[in-house]
Amino acid sequence: MKRAAIGLGVIVIAGAGAAYALTAPQPVNAERLSAIAALEGDAAAGETLFWAGGCASCHAAPGSQGDARLTLSGGVRLESDFGTFIGPNISPHPVAGIGGWETGDFANAMLAGVSPGGSHYYPAFPYGSYARMSDQDIADLFAFLKTLPESDVASLPHEIGFPFNIRRSLGGWKLLFFTDEPRVTLAQADEQLMRGQYLVEGPGHCGECHTPRNAIGGFVSGQWLAGAQNPDGDGVIPNITPESSSMGDWSASDIAYYLESGFTPDFDSVGGSMVDVQKNMAELTASDREAIAAYLKAVPGRPNGWE
Repeated sequence: MKRAAIGLGVIVIAGAGAAYALTAPQPVNAERLSAIAALEGDAAAGETLFWAGGCASCHAAPGSQGDARLTLSGGVRLESDFGTFIGPNISPHPVAGIGGWETGDFANAMLAGVSPGGSHYYPAFPYGSYARMSDQDIADLFAFLKTLPESDVASLPHEIGFPFNIRRSLGGWKLLFFTDEPRVTLAQADEQLMRGQYLVEGPGHCGECHTPRNAIGGFVSGQWLAGAQNPDGDGVIPNITPESSSMGDWSASDIAYYLESGFTPDFDSVGGSMVDVQKNMAELTASDREAIAAYLKAVPGRPNGWE
């Protein structure tokens, strides 16, 4: 019995050690970080990524309008079943924001969900999508962020209870769900479709809201962009595949115009959290909005994910 107990103890300790190692934050490899750091970022190109990525929607102060959306002082509250996540200050302020970050710190955050201090970020920060961004786009976006106004507003802590406040457990979530592989395979994709796929699956992170999730926050397999329950409990986030009950019969031109103007083919107007998204999309070029629309018409149709 004593030997059995010792053997069981060894197994438990070994298992705990393996789990601890497997859940460790995994930053971007040093060779790639070095290559990104050597790139010259283009702030003008980075502005397109800023709007495509919706940075202002989560990181500008709540209710900001106009130029105030470029002051990324944080404070937006994102409700979820796991607690409330609060957008941090990502302005160039050297203390309150990310002004003290190196390019490698930014790349690790965007591509691996790892903080400068070496801990996991919660996937409320959509690095699960940003991981598809190119090295040059990471450098360009970081260059643009450096041009924005500084804010000395301190970031607020997330309101997350046990056990979700154990960040190490996010390593297990990443093992299950974190990937930089394409979400769908598109047959005979031309340049426009490839651009649309990049924008939607990468910086645009559309699937983060429009795809249903399982009990531990991973995307439901085979339901890409099929719509989901609104995480704050108020209504649903629509299905945006070709089988959508609300927009499945929209043409690609209808979708592109909606992203530009905020008006549907029936002359209804954008509402809810999509208001901010549409404002961001309106800042893109017409060709980028058309690419997004082409992609949304090309993805596999799915029944509504909230049914």
